[in-house]
Amino acid sequence: MSETPDPAPRAWQRMLSGRRLDLLDPASRDIEIADIAHGLARVARWNGQTRGPHVFSVAQHSLLVEAVGRHIAPGCTDPEGLELLLHDAPEYVVGDIISPLKAAIGDAYRGVELRLLAAVRHRFGLAEPTPALGRLVKRADRIAAHIEAVELAGFAPDEAELYFGPAPDLPEPVRALAEPWPTAQAEARFLDRFQALHRA
Repeated sequence: MSETPDPAPRAWQRMLSGRRLDLLDPASRDIEIADIAHGLARVARWNGQTRGPHVFSVAQHSLLVEAVGRHIAPGCTDPEGLELLLHDAPEYVVGDIISPLKAAIGDAYRGVELRLLAAVRHRFGLAEPTPALGRLVKRADRIAAHIEAVELAGFAPDEAELYFGPAPDLPEPVRALAEPWPTAQAEARFLDRFQALHRA
């Protein structure tokens, strides 16, 4: 009696919207902002090793990065703000892997992440970022990580500067974004900010 061959491994994830997103070959038509907001609000930064009664989510980190980017680049346009907001969008399906583990995993993870990010950009009409915009995203991301490291993750200021670089003085409304929120609030505020930028 011949054995039935095992089915091919499943490479897609079903979203609450009903979409089936292929993680290895993502199609932009299967990406919905509601799924992104819902997922990012439930993914914890710093592997959950942060102070406070709530996790500090990737959704909230994304809002912080966009606000930091606008502060250090006051001429930032709304499409550039959207690039800042969505810079970690792939993590709604692949999670937030801390940098030391990403380095250990290598190119396989990075390839999945980049394909997902390209599909997200296509879905929402964003061009591949210019080198200048890419540098802005990286700088804002590192400043946000510095703030989070000190305020939430137990780093001393000099230790945070060693790993993430210096953080400029920021206005209180920007720094306040590093205060963890309940999941539903993070999801709603991320979605509201996306809609304001995308409409513009």
